[in-house]
Amino acid sequence: MTIRFSKMHGIGNDYVYVDCTRETIPDPAAFSRFVSDRHFGVGSDGLILILPSVRADFLMRIFNADGSEGMMCGNGIRCVGKYVYDQGLTAKTHLTVETLSGVKSLTLFPENGKVARVTVDMGPAILRPAEIPVAAEGETFVSRPVEVGGSTYAVTCVSMGNPHAVVFCDDVKSLELPVLGPKFEHHPLFPNRVNTEFVKVLGENELEMRVWERGSGETFACGTGSCASVVASVLNGFCRRDEDVTVHLLGGSLTDRWRADGTVLMTGPAAHVFNGVIDYDF
Repeated sequence: MTIRFSKMHGIGNDYVYVDCTRETIPDPAAFSRFVSDRHFGVGSDGLILILPSVRADFLMRIFNADGSEGMMCGNGIRCVGKYVYDQGLTAKTHLTVETLSGVKSLTLFPENGKVARVTVDMGPAILRPAEIPVAAEGETFVSRPVEVGGSTYAVTCVSMGNPHAVVFCDDVKSLELPVLGPKFEHHPLFPNRVNTEFVKVLGENELEMRVWERGSGETFACGTGSCASVVASVLNGFCRRDEDVTVHLLGGSLTDRWRADGTVLMTGPAAHVFNGVIDYDF
């Protein structure tokens, strides 16, 4: 069958988007593995489907490059907001999107009739290990020693609707993430696997970050990961609560704020790359 799609990215975190108010994808996991391949498919970090919702304005489903279904993607949801506005599926600049980690609120900032930036209320940061989940006791998991691959790391764990392990480093550029990332992702401490952020503190309100995403490997950016890194930075005393923090990733920068009420705001760009059609035999 022939499927229409759009290629979009949030600071380099790229996905193939399919408007499932008009298209049908019978096996999204297999289709994601196909389109994500950068040699034989379209090339992306995964697949995002935009569907009708009975709880919100739209429903977003995320499939990683390996076909596993994700719960939430901060860069992806910004692009969903841009897509539905730019394609005329909504005229709202304040809308809601249902995800597996709950309904998220978006504020769209159009420029010349097209959305350029989006602020997402990512909801509350979850800190209890049992709810992240992390196989550990206690109310939080902050700067605890964890042995990974023969070395010990101080790890802070946060959920932004999906699990994150944050590690602070003096240098993130020289890390061999293809070697180190899978060891964190599949560590027995994380029963549902984990996204891992390696963070260097550049200043009171400025971070540098690389990320290994479960199911996708190293990506140019991770919105939920940047939020988790800001929360972890506040918990470790590197940044201040309720202030904007700039997070520099391989693909660009995001601005995040961990508010006093516990929720996290994320603001960043969303970009359309191209539209296409592809033949795929389900």
